[in-house]
Amino acid sequence: MAPKEEATTGLKPLYDPIGSHGALPGGMKQYEEMYARSVGEATKDAFWAEQANAFLEWMRPFDTADKPHRLWEADEPGQAKTLTYLDVFHGTCRIANALKVTGVAKGDFVTVYMPMMPDTGDGDAACTPRAPHSVVFAGFTAGSLRDRIVDSASKWVLTADVGKRGSKSIKLKAITDAAPSRMPMDAEDTLFTLYTSGSTGKPKGVAHATAGYLLYAAMTTKYSFDLRDDDVFACVADVGWITGHSYIVYGPLCNGATTVMFESIPTYPDPGRYWDMVAAHKITVFYTAPTAIRALMAYGDAHVKKHDRSSLRILGSVGEPINPEAWRWYFEVVGDSRCSVADTYWQTETGGHIMTPLPGVTPVKPGSCCLPFFGVAPLIVDAQSGAVQEGNGVDGVLCVSAPWPGACRTVWGDHERYMATYLDCYKPNYFTGDGCKRDADGYYWITGRVDDVLNTSGHRIGTAEVESALVAHAAVAQAATIGYPHDIKGQGICCYLELTKGFEESPELIKELKGAVRAAIGPFATPDLLIPVAGLPKTRSGKIMRRILRKVAAAEEDQLGDVTTLADPSVVPLLIAKVKKAQGRD
Repeated sequence: MAPKEEATTGLKPLYDPIGSHGALPGGMKQYEEMYARSVGEATKDAFWAEQANAFLEWMRPFDTADKPHRLWEADEPGQAKTLTYLDVFHGTCRIANALKVTGVAKGDFVTVYMPMMPDTGDGDAACTPRAPHSVVFAGFTAGSLRDRIVDSASKWVLTADVGKRGSKSIKLKAITDAAPSRMPMDAEDTLFTLYTSGSTGKPKGVAHATAGYLLYAAMTTKYSFDLRDDDVFACVADVGWITGHSYIVYGPLCNGATTVMFESIPTYPDPGRYWDMVAAHKITVFYTAPTAIRALMAYGDAHVKKHDRSSLRILGSVGEPINPEAWRWYFEVVGDSRCSVADTYWQTETGGHIMTPLPGVTPVKPGSCCLPFFGVAPLIVDAQSGAVQEGNGVDGVLCVSAPWPGACRTVWGDHERYMATYLDCYKPNYFTGDGCKRDADGYYWITGRVDDVLNTSGHRIGTAEVESALVAHAAVAQAATIGYPHDIKGQGICCYLELTKGFEESPELIKELKGAVRAAIGPFATPDLLIPVAGLPKTRSGKIMRRILRKVAAAEEDQLGDVTTLADPSVVPLLIAKVKKAQGRD
């Protein structure tokens, strides 16, 4: 869902509640000076050297005060647990010793398939000095887990017997069954991989390097959230996604922060769970996705206002563009119109935020990710010609013209795919795969994916993965999956189906097909709409015209353009009628 741009006069702040006491004491002037040094050819090396020394080496004695590191909010309310840095150290050592005794050698790949429990972060850290690791989201099924183990050539899987989520038990060990002494790693050794969906249907193992990733995770955590020594930082994502990796585990750990790990879901046992947690743990920095914000908006303000949120100082948004309406509710209701909102833009591949306002520094516009982070040099490029769009008031596809420390180094086991996906499209620039516009003030607005990867509820899902799960069922002859605007998820999943002869549409069949997708990929990939049709719009060569499918699902039938080139134009009005009925628009 593309956010609507708000008109402003110059760079006057629309919302800036913290004022000058923010992430940078010198405000916008300091940001501009630091940013200029971070991208300048003559100064950027020295800039990053300074930051590396500041964030990754400590020259003072270790603090004797053992402050909390991780506040674990269990699935069941009232079962929270506090872990100090000493607890985390001991937990990490226990797992590291177990890895050593088991026979995990340097360079062996370890797949971490764990729920949102305290040991998960310890497991990640235990792998760090010995083995590259890949954290797999605990919602994935045995088949999806198997695919990721095979692709990364993992020799080991670190898992738990069971995980909890919204009162439900997930038997992780059963799913897995169905499917140290310090060795300093070199700066460019692979630290971990995370798998992200690709347009071909085969997940990509995005590989991050040790030193560059750690520096970038540490630095973005510090500046994007104006992190302070007494903060309680709550990123409520899952560690199986890059958000949890960077902002639950590594970023807070490198900054010596106290962090919250959340096992449950935002509506269990009621829609006030987040805000009850804020009150219980005195959370100061809260980081969640627009999907969750929009879902909680639907329950009204009462579930928010009955809980004490006076500890909150910074609110963060991640995973997809946040629409201005949700931004205002987050700012005005959750934050009582006094907390800075950090609308962060980044990807699994970038390692950390590449565009974000800095609290108390950057004048903000609801729905805009504002300005680039240090070292990031964005370009807007014409999608067809590849020409760079200079100046303000332009749109196109978003690229980055130079590397930054957190950038991924390769696709595990397939560097050609890495080059083809990210660097060959608009040489020599990095291609994000997202559309973007730069407004009259030079602020950036992300307009959504331009490839065949869906972004629903912050999860990236390849259309080919969904289609493969559907056509594996005997009832489906052909499937075409597209994204469409969704009020809660941002982007919903719509699947058009040509049924195999002998099968007829029925509520039972639709339910069965949704179950097939859930079983093949995971519950988060369940289609919102399954629409059996008499025929799909195809060219004479047999190519499905997905542009038409997207327009119809988005209720933009009046913008279809010329359909006379289709092999059978008569399928279009039948398609429109079927979709209108499914969406309740007939």
